[in-house]
Amino acid sequence: QVQLVESGGGLVQAGGSLRLSCVASGKIFSINAMGWYRQAPGKQRELVATITSGGTTNYADSVKGRFAISRDNTKNTMYLQMNSLKPEDTAVYYCNVGSRGSPISGVRESWGQGTQVTVSS
Repeated sequence: QVQLVESGGGLVQAGGSLRLSCVASGKIFSINAMGWYRQAPGKQRELVATITSGGTTNYADSVKGRFAISRDNTKNTMYLQMNSLKPEDTAVYYCNVGSRGSPISGVRESWGQGTQVTVSS
């Protein structure tokens, strides 16, 4: 089983910055893609950004140029640097990880518990 712990959320004024972290632990042989998703009140969960094991990144159009996803494979940790935050970025942010528990096991998807990001205008 894989545990994901997110941190770094909080309250910030519009135009400010936050850095989210997601640490994966447990039975991990390797981690494939990692990603951040968010869910605002009354809305569906949406993709924010993803990063492959090789470092290829993908962003939602709404955050391109403002957010940067990165990972440290030596620490099983993923980050989301969020700059120029807007009130519409307010949401619960979730960490998502695809991992293998052994060389022969399939990829298991895991979710974190979420961290609240609130941007005031």
